Amino acid sequence: MTNIDENLGGIIAAVPTPFDGKNQPLLDEFISHCHWALNNGCDGLNILGTTGEANSQSVANRQAIMKVAAEKLDVSKLMVGTGLSDLATTADLTLFANDLGYPVALILPPFYYNPISEQGIIDYFSALDKQLGYAEIKIYLYNFPALSGVKFSVEVIKQFAQKMPHRIAGIKDSSGDIAYCQEIVKAVPNFKVFPSNEISVAEAKQNGFAGCISGSVNVTAPLATKLWNGVGNKVELSEKIAELRTEIASLPLIQAVKYLVGLRENNSNWNSVIPPLVGLSEVQIQQVETISKKLKQL
Repeated sequence: MTNIDENLGGIIAAVPTPFDGKNQPLLDEFISHCHWALNNGCDGLNILGTTGEANSQSVANRQAIMKVAAEKLDVSKLMVGTGLSDLATTADLTLFANDLGYPVALILPPFYYNPISEQGIIDYFSALDKQLGYAEIKIYLYNFPALSGVKFSVEVIKQFAQKMPHRIAGIKDSSGDIAYCQEIVKAVPNFKVFPSNEISVAEAKQNGFAGCISGSVNVTAPLATKLWNGVGNKVELSEKIAELRTEIASLPLIQAVKYLVGLRENNSNWNSVIPPLVGLSEVQIQQVETISKKLKQL
């Protein structure tokens, strides 16, 4: 068992999940892409996040993905989304991840009974910590208010760091608010902060960020890792990454990333998404194919 999060940092891809016609995960294709990501610059992987369509999948399917990833990949380089709206299932999935050796669980705030007070958020994670008991797995908060409707305030994060430093050790911010990330770094020492956009990598180390966790890194990893490691021309790399990221993000991001992976792998199974997501339109597919041609020229 691993359960050590010190090595998690740098360029982390929030990996997508391929599905068959019955919305069942295709595990071999999933692992193949994970190997590609790790072999092409990614320092780690976030499985079963938003890009992985975690909240559209059953608990059994999530567990199957978690199990095969822990068996086929270096689990010390993995973090896994285990957050649901109910405390009991979140605890069960997080303990399941712990027993497989995952060092980190990325967990959403309780997202149904809005508006949720800050005390309610604190109580939820305090209860979760108690249910995890002596499990070694760490928690990274998943701040994505555009989807969850809940934002982790800096004050709440400070309280977590003071009351549960053994458990809550970082945050992925998908709000796109770099000033918010900078504020966390200043307010909470030794707390790992990961913006979700690889454009932030250019100034990440100066800002004290631990890296980035991004869906588009599934295709931009070779560039993003050079920028993170200080290899090549910083300005040119930043411009290329910004151009690609902007083009990908102008489309439905999950579908675009999956389609790009499918083009690279010559595998149309990657084009499937689980409702309520819908596939790309013909116009959007043409845009993705243009992006794919640019990626091949890099």
